[in-house]
Amino acid sequence: MSKIKCIVIEDEPLAAKVLCDYISAVPFLELQKTFKDAILAAEFLLHNTTDLIFLDIHLPKLKGMAFLRTLVNPPSVIVTTAYHQYAVEGFNLNVTDYLLKPFEFERFLTAVNKVKAEQRRTTGEAKDFIFVNVQKRKVKILFSEILYIESQREYIKIVTTKSEYLSKMSTNEIEDILPEHIFKRIHRSFIISVNQIDSYTAEMVEIKGIPIPIGRGYKDVIDKL
Repeated sequence: MSKIKCIVIEDEPLAAKVLCDYISAVPFLELQKTFKDAILAAEFLLHNTTDLIFLDIHLPKLKGMAFLRTLVNPPSVIVTTAYHQYAVEGFNLNVTDYLLKPFEFERFLTAVNKVKAEQRRTTGEAKDFIFVNVQKRKVKILFSEILYIESQREYIKIVTTKSEYLSKMSTNEIEDILPEHIFKRIHRSFIISVNQIDSYTAEMVEIKGIPIPIGRGYKDVIDKL
């Protein structure tokens, strides 16, 4: 994978130095530039692209969240701040992570690894299979063969074109590791492969002749297909 290009928007020199030191210690990160305010960063972004912004919130002239709302197609964003009360707003704006100052290198690394995982998913560099535990064995399952996944108490049933597998994990856990552009949750108990849908109505999806219900809170998922 190519390096993740990043910029730092931070008006405190010491905090900016810590971030720059952390970035230089991560082989897959490439620091393009640091900015003391968001207006200078906005000007840079008019003529340049970046993959990741480290964004402070309390900035002079233009606050971090206000700046973020001005971006039409924002890159990945990691918020760095001493104020926890902006976390909800940050996640509503789809920031990847929210680092509360002062943060250790280990916490920083966790955040940038999330960005790396995100970008692998979107660029298609991710693997096309998973290994799941089935009766004390690790079984390889190709994403292209999965029809749907059904919750069964503390287990999930993975139904593929070839077989069915029971694995002791939750639908939330499997959802987190499946590529989100292929797999959609349409019910509290069901995750489906969009590529395998034969037909659908407002109430159900049909895959290989099997009707799968659409939960009331998941109607918008189907509308966006």
